Amino acid sequence: MITTSTTSATPDAAPRAASAIEVKSIDFVPLSERRGSVASLFPLWFMSNANLTTLATGMLGVAMGATFGTSVLAIVLGVAVGTIFTAFHSAQGPQLGLPQMLQSRAQFGYRGVAVICLVTILSIVGFNVFNQILAAEVLTTTTGVDAPQLWYVLITALALALAVVGYHWIHRTQQWLTLLFLVTFGVFSVAAIFVLPLPADQLGFGDFAWPAFLVQFAGAAGYGLGWAPYVSDYSRYLPPRTSPAAATFYTYAGVFVGASWLMVLGAFVAASFADASPIAAVAAAADGILPGSGTWLLIAALPGLISVITVNIYAASIEGITVIDSFRPLAATRRVRVIACTAVALTGMAGALFSTGDFLANFGSFLVILLYVLVPWTSINLVDYYLVRKGRYAIMEMFRVDGVYGTWGWRGLTAYAIGILAMVPFASTVWFVGPIAQAIGGIDIALFVGLVVGAVAYLVLCIGMDRRLEEQRISEALEAGGPASVSFHAEG
Repeated sequence: MITTSTTSATPDAAPRAASAIEVKSIDFVPLSERRGSVASLFPLWFMSNANLTTLATGMLGVAMGATFGTSVLAIVLGVAVGTIFTAFHSAQGPQLGLPQMLQSRAQFGYRGVAVICLVTILSIVGFNVFNQILAAEVLTTTTGVDAPQLWYVLITALALALAVVGYHWIHRTQQWLTLLFLVTFGVFSVAAIFVLPLPADQLGFGDFAWPAFLVQFAGAAGYGLGWAPYVSDYSRYLPPRTSPAAATFYTYAGVFVGASWLMVLGAFVAASFADASPIAAVAAAADGILPGSGTWLLIAALPGLISVITVNIYAASIEGITVIDSFRPLAATRRVRVIACTAVALTGMAGALFSTGDFLANFGSFLVILLYVLVPWTSINLVDYYLVRKGRYAIMEMFRVDGVYGTWGWRGLTAYAIGILAMVPFASTVWFVGPIAQAIGGIDIALFVGLVVGAVAYLVLCIGMDRRLEEQRISEALEAGGPASVSFHAEG
C-alpha cells in the first residue's frame, strides 16, 4: 500500500482544531487530520446515486422503445463497467491525501491538467443543471407553486450551505439520507413489484434493438464513470493505511447498488407509465400503490437531489481552484474555497434558469458526450498510478510549476488527444455518427476504443521515461520528513 510521512505539506503541521467550515481544498491533507472509516464510502456513493436524476437515466432505453428486460440488462452491464474505473480512482485518495486532479498533474503537467479540469467542471455543472431542473419540478409538483426561479434559488442556497461546510458534514449527511431513502424508496420499490405488475411482453427482450440498448448502456456507464474525476476528493481524509481493496470495494458497492437500483426503478415506472416525465411517473406509481403517497415520496426524494448537487458543487470548486492555481498560484484558504463553491453554485443555477428542451433527450445526449471525454483520462490516470509509477509520487512536486512533472505533460496530453480521436469513427450520437459506427448498424463501441487506445498510447509514450529525478525528490522528501508516496502493492 501507499505510506506517507507523518508531517504536513505546509509549515504549520501541528493538528488544528476542528472547524465548522472546512479550510482545505487542493492542499495535501496531513496525517494529523486523517480520520474516518473506509465503510463511510458506501453511504456517500450510494446516496449520491440514489436520487431522481439516476432514476431518469434508467428511463432512456424505454423512451427509445426498449422493453423493461432489455433496459435492465443494459443498466446492470453499463453501471458495472463504468463503476470499475470510479472505484479504482477512489483508492488513490487515502494513499496520496490529494484531490483527484492534483494527482493528475503527474500525467498532464502543472498547467496541462487545467484542460482536464475544465472538461470535468463542464460535466459537473451539466449534471447540476439537470439535478436542479428535477428538484424544482419536485417542488412545483408537491407545492402547486409554479415558480422554478424561486425553487432554483432555494435549492442552490441549501446545497451551497452544505458544500461550504465541507467534506466531513457531507459524509455525515449522506449517511442520514441513506436511512431515509431505505425507509421510503425501499418500501416503494418492493410494493411496486407486487401492486404494479408489468405486461408480460415487457419482461422479455421483445424485438431487441441495439440502438436503444446501447443508449441505455452508455447512459448507465457514463453515470457510473462520471464520478471518477473527483471520487478521491471524498476519500482523501481517510488514514493512509486504509486498504486500497476496501476503498475500492465500498466505493464500487455504493455506486453500483445506488445507481442500478434507481435506474432499474426508472425503467420500471417508464414501462408502466409511458410518455410520463420522471417526476410524473414516480408520483403516478406511488399513487397507484397508495393514493396520495406520490407527494410524500417526492418530498422524501428532494433531500437526495439537494445532497448530490452539494457533492458536485464541492468537487467542481476544487477543480476550479486547480485551474486558477495552475496559472496563478493561490493560497488554499477558507475564503478561496467559499468563493469557488459560490461561483460553481451560481453557474449551475444560471444553467438551469436558461435551459430549454426535453429533459430526457438532452440528458441522454449529455451522458454520451460525458462518456467520450472522460474515458481517455480515466485510462491514462489509472495506468499511470497502477502500472507506470506504481503509486510512487513526489507529492510536493505537484505544487511546483517548475517541478519534476513539468508544466505541460506532453505524454498525458498526447495520449488523451489520441484516445479522443480514436473514438470519433466509432461514435454514435444524435448529432454525429462515425463511419465505422454506421458500417456496423449504429452500434456505439467508442467507450471500449477510447479506454484501450488511451491506455496503450500512454504506456507506449512512457517507454524510456527517465524517473531518476522524481525518485530523488521522493527520497529527499522522506529524509526531510515531508509527504511522499513511497510504495504500492495490491492488497487482498
